[in-house]
Amino acid sequence: MTTPKGSTGQQMFIKRNGLWTKDQAEVSKSILKKAKALDLESIRISFADQHGLLRGKTIMISELEGVLASGCSMTSTLLLKDTSNRTAFPIWTTGAGMGESQFTGAGDMIMVPDPTTFQVLPWAQKTGWLLSDIYFPDGSPIPFSSRFLLRNALNSLGKEGFDYFSGIEIEFHLFRMNDPKLTFENSGMPGSAPEVSPLAHGFQYLSEMRLDELEPVVELIRHDILEMGLPLRTIEIEFGPSQVEFTFSPLAGMDSADLMILFRSATKQICRRHGFHASFMCRPNLPNIFASGWHLHQTLLDKHTGKNAFTSSDPKSPLSKLGEQFVAGLLEHAPASCLFTTPTINGYKRYKPESLAPDRIVWAQDNRGAMIRALGHENDPNARVENRVGEPAANPYLYIMSQIISGLDGIHRKLKPSALADTPYMEAAAKLPQSLMEAVEAFEKDDLYRDVLSDGFVEYILTLKKHEIKRFLSEVTDWEQREYFEIL
Repeated sequence: MTTPKGSTGQQMFIKRNGLWTKDQAEVSKSILKKAKALDLESIRISFADQHGLLRGKTIMISELEGVLASGCSMTSTLLLKDTSNRTAFPIWTTGAGMGESQFTGAGDMIMVPDPTTFQVLPWAQKTGWLLSDIYFPDGSPIPFSSRFLLRNALNSLGKEGFDYFSGIEIEFHLFRMNDPKLTFENSGMPGSAPEVSPLAHGFQYLSEMRLDELEPVVELIRHDILEMGLPLRTIEIEFGPSQVEFTFSPLAGMDSADLMILFRSATKQICRRHGFHASFMCRPNLPNIFASGWHLHQTLLDKHTGKNAFTSSDPKSPLSKLGEQFVAGLLEHAPASCLFTTPTINGYKRYKPESLAPDRIVWAQDNRGAMIRALGHENDPNARVENRVGEPAANPYLYIMSQIISGLDGIHRKLKPSALADTPYMEAAAKLPQSLMEAVEAFEKDDLYRDVLSDGFVEYILTLKKHEIKRFLSEVTDWEQREYFEIL
């Protein structure tokens, strides 16, 4: 019997570097057998990049044994690109401008599949899927990997005696694809946006009639994600035309982030195959379209008792003292955290007063106008906080990581939050950043992330965002054309 090799040519890379837990190693033993029993022909090996997009390779079943031993090689420059796929770092210089020698010259990194994430993709014939972590060829973790960073944050929380529990509510749009713009002149970086039309008029919030109008495409998504075992709870019609919200059961640790990565990608793929377009862009530039948000419900559980650490014993407060400290951390670091909760230029178009989206840094009890909505009462075992600041396009690992880091800082410093807001849109409170530029500035001034994540990561993420901003500012917008072309 020959020793299995991965596409890197490094024998037994995973075992030699101790990259799997005992549980992962045990689960991996059944994957090859399962894939053959299901008559699969190929497996997608994917990782989540810095923008929360899946990238990877498709391998044939004949290569699976080797990949489960030694991983799969992947070009490291994928971590150095902005949202247009332009490389933002000088990769041909020593250390790629970051002092990291293993990025020099567009060298390889290694995708190491997480066996616990194995899925069969219902919409792709005889195709399986594995989510991966990424490593340098010497076996060291890549410090810019968003999944790695979330794992570190969860470990820090665990050392404090807590488990993280979160639930996702995600809004997005479903459109009919009229013209995908698949011509050579439309194939730029990025390519031209497709022409679409709505599937329903909208403006009938939670209307059964509107839901039924969207049912043919919703059914396609629902069927496949339930077949994959994703814990879908509800499907709701939002206010805008062709706008929906999917909610999922709360999950522990990394699971909500992994779910979000798979759900977004699956939804877009399923829709595209049937002539539809799913968009998680916050505010598409289409008439009468409403902005979409990502509401993250979260709480901490005591590792020893399993009890909710946010449950209040005070009839005057929806949360425990520890829960209030966690909220205080979220509020204090909200401007800097926007780089992770709202990482696109477009996402800041959502922060409007009296819009069911937050516009300032406040918390309130069961009030959807606040940035932080506290849900709980005395002795409530389901006490939690809902952060309503995020956009649907956020990288879920970095979004959740920012919550843990900020909340832990509030706990460590025993911070006290501001008073609960009765009128969130009228409070004399600091406004959320009004642009990605303001969020970048706030992030640069906040020492917490530099202390926790390192100078190297801070400079890395700032370089990517500033590269994106520079490209945006160099473009002539429709607004400028309307404003100046005729009269000046």
